Amino acid sequence: MRTIDVRTDRRTEFVDITADVRRAVREERLTDGAVVVYSPHTTAAVTVQENADPDVVHDLLLWLNGNIPKDVPGFRHAEGNSDAHLKSCLVGPSVLVPVAGGELVLGRWQGVYFCEFDGPRRREVKVQTIGNKL
Repeated sequence: MRTIDVRTDRRTEFVDITADVRRAVREERLTDGAVVVYSPHTTAAVTVQENADPDVVHDLLLWLNGNIPKDVPGFRHAEGNSDAHLKSCLVGPSVLVPVAGGELVLGRWQGVYFCEFDGPRRREVKVQTIGNKL
């Protein structure tokens, strides 16, 4: 298992970690199988989304932040980050990406993103390869 270190600069942001995941697959010498990309944080998530147009990430964050604002009357969690827990629950803690011929099987416009909902922070993403290795 590999660990990717991610440093975030804003309270909510998506960080493209595709190159880091590709590097982990290469270093693990995985030829065919899959890679699990997992966030061990309850206020962050991982997703596969378009990485060609930055407006897509902007729009996703705009919707998430608009529909799940930070200060909702009635939230009781003492740390004041209930919105981040809810956002991470909706997006999910992990993705499974196929690997063929040593390469991630992603669509033309897809990338793997770490999703920060309670930053800025230093975070970790765990990467586990499964399958045939050289």
